[in-house]
Amino acid sequence: MAESRVQGAVICLGIFAVMALSNAIVPVLPEFAETSAWQGAIYAAYFFGAFVSTLPGGVLTDRYGTSPVLRSGLLMTVISGGLLVVVSSPLLVVLIRAFEGIGAGLFVAAALAYVNSRTDHVRMSGNYMAMLNLGLVVSLLLSGWLAVFFSSSVVAIGFFAVFTLIALAGSAAVGWPVISPPEKRETSRVCRFIRTNLWLWYSAVILVGITGVASSLYPDFSEGTPDIVGFWIASMSIATIVTVLIASRFRLFSGRVIFWSSLLMAGAVLLIPVSPVSFAILGALAGIVMIAQMAFLAQVPGRQGLLMGLFSTSSYLGMAVLPLLAGLIADSAGFLMAFTIAAILGVTVAIATAGVLGMSSETSA
Repeated sequence: MAESRVQGAVICLGIFAVMALSNAIVPVLPEFAETSAWQGAIYAAYFFGAFVSTLPGGVLTDRYGTSPVLRSGLLMTVISGGLLVVVSSPLLVVLIRAFEGIGAGLFVAAALAYVNSRTDHVRMSGNYMAMLNLGLVVSLLLSGWLAVFFSSSVVAIGFFAVFTLIALAGSAAVGWPVISPPEKRETSRVCRFIRTNLWLWYSAVILVGITGVASSLYPDFSEGTPDIVGFWIASMSIATIVTVLIASRFRLFSGRVIFWSSLLMAGAVLLIPVSPVSFAILGALAGIVMIAQMAFLAQVPGRQGLLMGLFSTSSYLGMAVLPLLAGLIADSAGFLMAFTIAAILGVTVAIATAGVLGMSSETSA
């Protein structure tokens, strides 16, 4: 029991550090690039890298265990953080962010596989998601404040790079459980589950991607100072922290939760240009959705590395594609059109999910 708690603590520290570093650049995006398209590319490159690496990371976790994948991801994150402090060219920043994303994807795949393999996976998933969003909140608030106080866009990036180094040291000092190779029967069942629940993967792509659209467009749309922008975007993650801790204490019916949440998220993203208070609504709904999705996936015994790798891949695909698309639309057709298209995509999730409501797939996993 004590060893399990230490492992859980390291996982939570690691996801806090990885997410904090990833988000430290958001309030100061205009300092790295002048156009919305380039800012969207810098933001999205990280998620593209994670998209590429999470599924292989999950497969590698199933085969070799948590430890090597977890530590490799943290090491890549530390290196990328150091590079971002000294590089300012938009193109190079895009490449470094992609490298950082690859490391984050490896870490997240291994960490989620570990979380969902525990007997207390629902409660642990709430703790994990809470620390993930706490990292996003702290980095947004500190990055914006430090950028104004020190007149430098990279102070917070360097600070959180040191944090990831501490997490790496912690992961090296802890023993991790050895994962038995999956049986062929388990693999067949998981593959069938993946094919019959395409609605779930689509919901992960779009609903997580919508939060990325809001975060990437708002700094340029609002024309506010980095500290104010950081505060409002951070409110989204604060709301997520609250809802994941609450939702992880209850049994959620995934299809119904995702259906209604997707409709409400569509409305919330439309309200972002009207009032930044909508960030909190968006974050609260996103937290409920993620807990419901993870609980649904945890019903499948074995191959949690593959399943959580695919879940993370879907989420990162949304964060990679939707903000980049929104940035291009904002440059050509305006911010309101970009927010509107994001809302329409949210409605399509509700349409796709409606077909599974009341079906046996809700409980047959």
